[in-house]
Order: sequence, then C-alpha cells, then structure tokens
Amino acid sequence: MMMMMMMMMMMMMMMMMMMMMMMMMMMMMMMMMMMMMMMMMMMMMMMMMMMMMMMMMMMMMMMMMMMMMMMMMMMMTMMMMMMVVMVVVVVVVTTTTTMMMMIIMIMIMIMTF
Repeated sequence: MMMMMMMMMMMMMMMMMMMMMMMMMMMMMMMMMMMMMMMMMMMMMMMMMMMMMMMMMMMMMMMMMMMMMMMMMMMMTMMMMMMVVMVVVVVVVTTTTTMMMMIIMIMIMIMTF
C-alpha cells in the first residue's frame, strides 16, 4: 500500500513537473513570438521611414533640379536680353559715329569751298 502511494505521488510529481515544463516552454515560445513580432514591426517601421526619407530626398532633388532649370532659363533670357542690348548699342554707336564723320566731312568740304 505504501509503495502504491509512493508511486502515485511520484507520478503526480512527474506530471506536475511535465506540466510546468510545458507551461514554461509555451511561455518561452510566446515570448519569442512576441519578440519576433516586435522585431518585424520595428523592421517594417524602419523600412517605411527609409522609404519616406528616400522619397523626401528625391522630392528635394527634383525641386533643386527645377530651381536650377528655372535659374538657367532666367540666365538664358537675361543673356539674350543683354545680347540684344549690346547689339542695339553697337548699332547706335556705329550709326552715330558714321553720322558724325559725314557731318565733319561736309563741314570740311564747305570750308574748302
């Protein structure tokens, strides 16, 4: 009888131990899963952030390019305007000088006569 009791006790103990171990394992597994999920979430967040940053950088680059293009266009227009002005100035100066020369020639001719 005593032996039987002892055996029963042992069995019970073993069962309890097994249950405890199982519970621990389950807990560990759950913890691991949670950790993995957290890590995955973090990774996803990081990826999203990186993507956002990349998009922002691309947008900034595009804006810069647009600004540069605008500046270039402005410069080109300015250069064209300057060229036109230069041409006009040159033409005016040449015409005035020729007129002056003509007047001087005429004056000289009159004086000689």
